[in-house]
Amino acid sequence: MKGLKYQLKSILRDKMCLLTFLLPAIVGIAINLLSGVSFQSIGETTFGVVENRISDASVGWLQNNGTVVIYETFNELEAAVIDPSTQMIGVLQVGDTIQTIIAGDELEVNKVIATTLPQIYENRTTQLSIVRSIIPVQSDNEGIKSLLIVITLVTAMFMGCTFNAMNIINEKEDGIEFINQVLPMSMKSYMIQKTLVGFAGGTVSTIITALICMQIQVEEILPFLLIVFLSAYIAALTGLFIGYFANSLMVGIVYIKIVMILFLAPPIFFYLIVPNNSIAFRFSYLIPSSATFYGIMDLISGRTKEISPVLLALCIHAVFWSIVYKLMRKLNKIST
Repeated sequence: MKGLKYQLKSILRDKMCLLTFLLPAIVGIAINLLSGVSFQSIGETTFGVVENRISDASVGWLQNNGTVVIYETFNELEAAVIDPSTQMIGVLQVGDTIQTIIAGDELEVNKVIATTLPQIYENRTTQLSIVRSIIPVQSDNEGIKSLLIVITLVTAMFMGCTFNAMNIINEKEDGIEFINQVLPMSMKSYMIQKTLVGFAGGTVSTIITALICMQIQVEEILPFLLIVFLSAYIAALTGLFIGYFANSLMVGIVYIKIVMILFLAPPIFFYLIVPNNSIAFRFSYLIPSSATFYGIMDLISGRTKEISPVLLALCIHAVFWSIVYKLMRKLNKIST
């Protein structure tokens, strides 16, 4: 108990560990603010016009097709169009027609719009013999928001990896590891003591982040907690592996970065690119974070009944890597 208390004090003095604990919660607050942001408005075409040089009817027509910005002089409009940070299309009215002005460095889609806009304007009153179907969109940013939430939660769950790795590496550099080797401490006690620190940190960080940016239904609480507990344990165990192999702080940081990339990149790739009924998608469960990622995404989507494979995969990972680490430590003890 005293050893665990000492390790907690050591972590509280480590700014990197504190940052990794607070960062997911801060990101969760930022993601929560996305509920009031419309990505559709960000992607709208922007038209620039000169005041009193275009009719109100033309301005209204442009507003139906994008965002209109009114400038007092032509020079102001020209400067806005040329500005590399904008994708603005300048519009001038000449009689019953309009002309467009572009800088030439716009996106290809904006170049096409600028080229065809005068012709579309001339034919704006032409009746087209087509049937239009309008498909309502409930939310234009729920998909990307859900993806960001899952990425943040997965990151928070695997923060225990950083906690444990930094703790063990600091003990190596301070010489405490040699003291641990002569203490009457069993392998089981050592693993529990070391794992508990990262497990507690990752679990608390994940729950705080989830309370900020995720609405969990009553029937989803138990599956969510099981995913969090198993993932946090695997992450803490991964930190033990990094601490075992890293001989210095810089090497440990490199290992942590590599592991975090492997934890985050493959699940996102497989979820977005690979069909979920393919063999490659099933092989992605070999990475623990993939199961975590899919499970949280299923919970957000309301597919609570589909997380049984996720829990099974996480249980297998937890048992398998626990055995591997214990055997590795025993072999090292025998060899020394």
